[in-house]
Amino acid sequence: MCSIARSRVLLAPKVIAPKQLIPGAVSLRWFSDEAKATKTPLFDLHTKYGGRVVDFAGFLLPVQYSDLSLSESHLFTRKSASIFDVSHMLQTNVRGKDCLSWFESICPVDLKGMRDGSSSLTVFLNDKGGIIDDLIVTKVNAETLYVVSNAGRMKVDKEHMRETSEIFRKKGNDVNVEFWETSQRALIALQGPKAAAVLQNLTDIKLEDLTFMTSKLGKVAGVECRVTRCGYTGEDGVEISIPAADAEHVTEALLQSSDVKLAGLGARDSLRLEAGLCLYGNDIDESVTPVEANLTWLIAKRRRTDDTFPGSSIILRQIKEGVSKRRVGIILQNGPPARKSAVLKDGKTSETIGSVTSGCPAPSLGVNIAMGYVSEALKKAGTELLVNIRGKDIPCVVAKMPFVPSKYYIKK
Repeated sequence: MCSIARSRVLLAPKVIAPKQLIPGAVSLRWFSDEAKATKTPLFDLHTKYGGRVVDFAGFLLPVQYSDLSLSESHLFTRKSASIFDVSHMLQTNVRGKDCLSWFESICPVDLKGMRDGSSSLTVFLNDKGGIIDDLIVTKVNAETLYVVSNAGRMKVDKEHMRETSEIFRKKGNDVNVEFWETSQRALIALQGPKAAAVLQNLTDIKLEDLTFMTSKLGKVAGVECRVTRCGYTGEDGVEISIPAADAEHVTEALLQSSDVKLAGLGARDSLRLEAGLCLYGNDIDESVTPVEANLTWLIAKRRRTDDTFPGSSIILRQIKEGVSKRRVGIILQNGPPARKSAVLKDGKTSETIGSVTSGCPAPSLGVNIAMGYVSEALKKAGTELLVNIRGKDIPCVVAKMPFVPSKYYIKK
């Protein structure tokens, strides 16, 4: 993986052009309006520890830190534990006796069948079954939901939730949506095989009982937080929602362990790609349905018998009859990494059959990996393809995802 040149602490950070910063190393989406960029509650901590700050989705966030290269940070997360500032994500608190019904009207999730304190990955859908955004919803109880969605879709998500909840209320239902601004709450992700052991020393939550995709309120370093066992790396780990004023205190407490380091956007992207996880705007968008994205499992079993979520008629038909394209994993044993929009071809006929949506070197594997969409007939693992990189067709092969084994904590 191309590493970023080490730099001094940025006391007055500016937006760094992606080609200057990472010459094609990761599939990040970049924004250039520095004047509108928002500092997260951990901004001062990033500069203190040598964070290379960039404008990402309108927020000033570290792409890496001065102590490790991108690949070193990636591998450290896989063997130990890293902290990622994900305060740019939209945190939403939903209340009301009808909040479950409202949320099920905009997502294909089965909240009514979930236990209190459990979480689920789901998607907002448009009327054609396209993915407006992917998100994690936690059923706190029958009248409270906690939602985390993408920063890059914040404006769209807020508008979508406002409009649909208002329509729902006008029908006499009880639902209230509260968006927590970054100035109110921070969000950090502690990820890696040593994450739980480190956190257990600082929390009153019994982590042995906090399994993958469950959530609890408890104290972390003396601060009341929400801890959810989830993440974007494929490793065991948690996301911790913290009052903004206490974010540095909690993060510094975790950093007292030699098993923990800070990590940035660069390592986060390569980790999620190895884990086979989608990046909104690259691998999924409003033109793609969950079935095409190989995310059919997001359509809850109970919801497959009704026609009440957006795009349900299209999606349920696709589940039954199939689709013309699918998201697949791709491995390149040789040559440079494939990047977004690179053309994919049939390995036998050289006919164009799709395109790459994300790609990067995989530090854990020593090969280049990618995701992309191919015609349904070529989705099987082991199928030989060609990817056009800089005008040259490079052999590659369809691979199962995740590319590395997932290590989520499932209590037996």
